[in-house]
Amino acid sequence: MAKKISIYSTPWCVYCKMTKKFFDDNKVAYEDHDVASDAKSRDEMIQKTGQMGVPVIEIDGKIVIGFDQPKLKELLGI
Repeated sequence: MAKKISIYSTPWCVYCKMTKKFFDDNKVAYEDHDVASDAKSRDEMIQKTGQMGVPVIEIDGKIVIGFDQPKLKELLGI
């Protein structure tokens, strides 16, 4: 069963770009939420994490803040 993966990001965030490249390189499907232009997604991210830093990655309900590659690999099983 595929994991539900979301990333809350901004277009200019270097770590957001690194995270998306990591997902693309590993053929991981994800839903991208641009918190710079989408107030609903921004509010959702703040409610889940209590902070405004990006990227915020959610994998099956587990939150990863920042581009934490070892943690992402662990949660994705890769």
